[in-house]
Amino acid sequence: MNRRQFLAATAGLAASGLSAPRLAHADDNRILRFVPYADVAVIDPIWTTAYSTRTHALMVFDTLYGYDEQFQPQPQMAAGHSVEDDGKIWRITLRPGLKFHDGTPVLAKDCVASLLRWGRRDAFGQSLIAAADEISAPDDKTILFRMKRPFPLLLAALGRPSSLIPVIMPERLAKTDAFTQVPEAIGSGPFKFVPGERVPGARVVYERFADYVPREEKPSFTAGGRVVHFDRVEFNVIGDAATAAAALQSGAVDWVEQPMIDLLPTLRRNRDIVVEVKDPTGMIGHLRFNHLHPPFNNVAIRRVVQKAISQTDCMTAVAGSDKSLWSDRVGTFTPGLPMASDVGLEALGKAEPDYAALKKELIEAGYKGEKVVMLAGADVPRISAVCEVTAEALRQIGMVIDYVPADWGTVIQRITNRRPIDQGGWNLYCTYWSGLDLATPASHTPLRANGERAPTGWPDSPALEALRDGWLAAPDLAAQQALAKDIQRQALQDVPYVSLGQFKQPIAYRRNLTGMMTGVPVMTNLRKV
Repeated sequence: MNRRQFLAATAGLAASGLSAPRLAHADDNRILRFVPYADVAVIDPIWTTAYSTRTHALMVFDTLYGYDEQFQPQPQMAAGHSVEDDGKIWRITLRPGLKFHDGTPVLAKDCVASLLRWGRRDAFGQSLIAAADEISAPDDKTILFRMKRPFPLLLAALGRPSSLIPVIMPERLAKTDAFTQVPEAIGSGPFKFVPGERVPGARVVYERFADYVPREEKPSFTAGGRVVHFDRVEFNVIGDAATAAAALQSGAVDWVEQPMIDLLPTLRRNRDIVVEVKDPTGMIGHLRFNHLHPPFNNVAIRRVVQKAISQTDCMTAVAGSDKSLWSDRVGTFTPGLPMASDVGLEALGKAEPDYAALKKELIEAGYKGEKVVMLAGADVPRISAVCEVTAEALRQIGMVIDYVPADWGTVIQRITNRRPIDQGGWNLYCTYWSGLDLATPASHTPLRANGERAPTGWPDSPALEALRDGWLAAPDLAAQQALAKDIQRQALQDVPYVSLGQFKQPIAYRRNLTGMMTGVPVMTNLRKV
């Protein structure tokens, strides 16, 4: 469905009386009803980078460190730390009284097993593990890091607040292979997952964890005191954007994570609703390739695709003509943050690509008319919009596109398949990353290009990996920024993915919901008044 068709459809829905959907009203001040952008299809926060799972993780699990609103790591599960031997030995001590949801105490061995599992999958975690000689638990309260070399970003890695979060789970679960999903969601966070009330594609339920003891510091993003004011949180999965907006207007739900941009004027006119941007780093779209199979194992073909994609078209499809909500000419790193630059951006597609010339260039690059399977998250409007734009651009340059729309949960399951397309594999999909995740090479998961160990798509670029290692060892900000320019230049030549632009997604919530934090969705410190 294109943008005009969607607007026509939502107008029809509104006219048919969906302004008062048949959902339970949120009149109990001890219950928070939230509409996530997509279902929590996976409950294991180490197995997927999906942001619905990230939100789930921030409720169920805790981390050794958290980030404050200045993106600085602060102790969370940790009582504190000490550093010795010129930064090569770190000792982190756990706070007393920490418990998991199954009643068992949190021990240092649980933390070690959890971090080792996380470190197999996460970009930042892989760097930490590679720099360590040993991560161990000399006693129940101490986590010991013996590093091969100083690793000043250690606390930043342990506090990572977005995908993949270094959550702490019981050792028995953390010993699960990192590429296999854990069967339970047991953490020590402020809420407990209620598996018996989970309805796939419709509802996910959490209950307050009575034994959670928040820190005493002022709350700030994922750091400080995470105080719980709700006994129960319900994620109501509403695939239709107009129905979600109507539910918010009627008071059936309290918070819609990603209301469709076209519906914001209506929501803003409602005096009981607040519409605002809470994540200033925005969201950056990516077209992700499968590098293992033709045609995108050919870098020349990837470069042609990069030139065929108009970020202007992509962001207009997502957020309309209001340029205050979006940016094009977006490179490797988040615009406005220290690592961003305009180096090498001439490799990106123009606002109006020359499709006829690119069609010839594609053939010269070696494209032989292979069918290209493109997975499209049809139930997430911002993803569906850029999927349609990119698919049409690829058709314009002569690619044979097999467009496969599905719910986002199905997409994130299928993209783990490394086999060829005739065995259930894939070639392309579109996704988004929080600008926070793309701020630096350390946390920039889609930039990893270490082959079989790389994230979904499995790009392989020794040059990119060497530059990233150099950035991690850079002595100061100036050296980091110089290397970030080199990384961007190399990435735009190797094309592990294609950037689709940045937009800032407003949230919408009932005005009686107070305590909303800056950043990604956090359910603590909220209350209804």
